[in-house]
Amino acid sequence: MSTFERYLTLWVALCIVAGIAAGHVLPGAFQAIGAAEIAKVNLPVAVLIWLMIVPMLIKIDFAALAQVREHWRGIGVTLVINWGVKPFSMALLGWLFIGWIFRAHLPAEQIDSYIAGLILLAAAPCTAMVFVWSNLSNGEPHFTLSQVALNDVIMVFAFAPIVGLLLGLSAIVIPWQTLLLSVGLYIVVPVGIAQLVRRGVLAGGGEAALKRLLDRLQPLSLVALLTTLVLLFGFQGEQILAQPLIIAMLAVPILIQVYFNSALAYLLNRAAGEAHCVAAPSALIGASNFFELAVAAAISLFGFNSGAALATVVGVLIEVPVMLSVVGIVNATRGWYEAGAAVRRRAMAADRST
Repeated sequence: MSTFERYLTLWVALCIVAGIAAGHVLPGAFQAIGAAEIAKVNLPVAVLIWLMIVPMLIKIDFAALAQVREHWRGIGVTLVINWGVKPFSMALLGWLFIGWIFRAHLPAEQIDSYIAGLILLAAAPCTAMVFVWSNLSNGEPHFTLSQVALNDVIMVFAFAPIVGLLLGLSAIVIPWQTLLLSVGLYIVVPVGIAQLVRRGVLAGGGEAALKRLLDRLQPLSLVALLTTLVLLFGFQGEQILAQPLIIAMLAVPILIQVYFNSALAYLLNRAAGEAHCVAAPSALIGASNFFELAVAAAISLFGFNSGAALATVVGVLIEVPVMLSVVGIVNATRGWYEAGAAVRRRAMAADRST
């Protein structure tokens, strides 16, 4: 992890301040940016989000799907958490905290939108930063790569139905046309472009050329993310200044969701007898979110000024410190994990077979 990435939370905090200040000083400029849209897709933000997403997707090698069977227990656990638990637990937490406990302290007209943003955040598993978390926890790299590749394939087909289902259960009006357009713009098309670029670079210069390209694109991706945040907070500034505790209240269900899902994935892997080098990245993939996609979908579906956009940005704000704390937990508990009966049995069976 580079120094710039390590202090992402600080840069996000500075973008919050810069965005609020710019929105207050230059309201006309932000209104003009907000009006630059086609079919409810804001063009400046669409460009920024592509710059965020495409470099991350270039890292994914879909040929890694052939390795899925080597770690089928860990793959199965992570898929259950990512697609069968996380979106639904976040919807429940959003309803509990935003729709009930904190309701009296939040703008009434934004309650549904906040819950929608939390659902969008949880419905897309993380794609890029997972490689950092896996490396920091000594995770099995082939497992991490194959899991991320499989999640990206599933996301193309499952993101819209799951979001639509949960928004419907939360009694939120679903703009299906915009939702499907967002999936096409921010999942299908970027995946296709990224894979074409990846194959072209590998064919022309091999892995070394791909690494050089990714090294050049990574700062561009983060700058695009931070620029998007400045725009978002330029639109959200007045609301945040009026009620500064909104961010803290939105962070509560996100924090609970991260620790709950990572712990569940970790414990299920231990019960299944998976090695720690698989369980650690499984827990991290099960807990983290593809916040770039969530931000894009929230803006497309509900607009810059929406509570949904703000809720997804809170996910960006706390992503790095929270996930680093999960890395610390799985590293510190490795001895306890490997003392599990199922893990020891599988390790002994592997030793006998060799």
